[in-house]
Amino acid sequence: MPANLTPEYFKAEEWFRSAATNDEKILALERMLAVIPKHKGTDHMRADLRRKLSKLREVGSAKSSAAKHVDVFHVKRGGSGQIVLLGVPNSGKSTIVAALTNAKVNVADFPFATGVPVPGMMQYEDIQIQLVDTPPITAEHSAPGQVGTYRNCDLIVMVVDLSQDVEEQMPVLLDFLETRRLLIDEQTPALDETGNMLGKKASCVCTKSDIAEDGAFEKAKELCSGRFNCIKVAADNAEDMKRLVDALFSELGIIRIYSKPPGQKPDMKEPFTLPVGSTVMDLAQAIHRDLAEKFRYARIWGTGVYDGQNCQRNHVLNDKDVIELHFS
Repeated sequence: MPANLTPEYFKAEEWFRSAATNDEKILALERMLAVIPKHKGTDHMRADLRRKLSKLREVGSAKSSAAKHVDVFHVKRGGSGQIVLLGVPNSGKSTIVAALTNAKVNVADFPFATGVPVPGMMQYEDIQIQLVDTPPITAEHSAPGQVGTYRNCDLIVMVVDLSQDVEEQMPVLLDFLETRRLLIDEQTPALDETGNMLGKKASCVCTKSDIAEDGAFEKAKELCSGRFNCIKVAADNAEDMKRLVDALFSELGIIRIYSKPPGQKPDMKEPFTLPVGSTVMDLAQAIHRDLAEKFRYARIWGTGVYDGQNCQRNHVLNDKDVIELHFS
């Protein structure tokens, strides 16, 4: 009986072949098992996949005394959030990182100038956000282990060159994200079969708008199908780059909260950063989990309240609120 394998299965199989880490191989095999047609013609294939999966899980759980392998695609998180760029060759990723950070990226006119992830710190008002350049991808190739860089971040930003064929670039980027289950949106599940979080928020930055043909940006937005926010920029336009920084901060979904010790002035230089929707109690736990158990009440200066107003632990915070916590 023929197997009648689907395109989704072949994509997952290609993911497995290109995976460089044990964890990614496990995820790819789980995806292959989830999408393979279930009938007598695939009985042996499914049994073989389950055997491979079992062996990989044993390897992953076994303790080894060997020296640790250095994963060049693991980027240590820094700042108030980590944003990783994704694009085809010469899409403008390195130019964005060079313009917004002090990272030593290789900006070149030839493809594949970036071989490993390159992080840099981007300033947004009084906080820093980590921006990571990555090797480019194509429909046929992505660097082994590169998926791990995206799996670890807070936001994935697709970078599309408006001066080139948008209809060629966008499907490559979307296919990479979808087949590796990196997206979190209405069309792609955020969890794997065991309940682990896989998906990440994503947005789209369209570069070289100053030399793009008419309608290129509109075509990019159309291909995004309303799933992602899109912004167009020209790297040498200061106003464009400021709008980009503002947009990236907004996409991260974080707020800044300033602490005020009782009887003292607030610390307005180093805010705490929390997810949008966080409460006073979330702030208390971020400051010190043990101290949070002694929380009594708080005073707040900020949005929708009068200065110094008392608030309880479930009060939802807003960006730039000033909080004075009181403990027993």
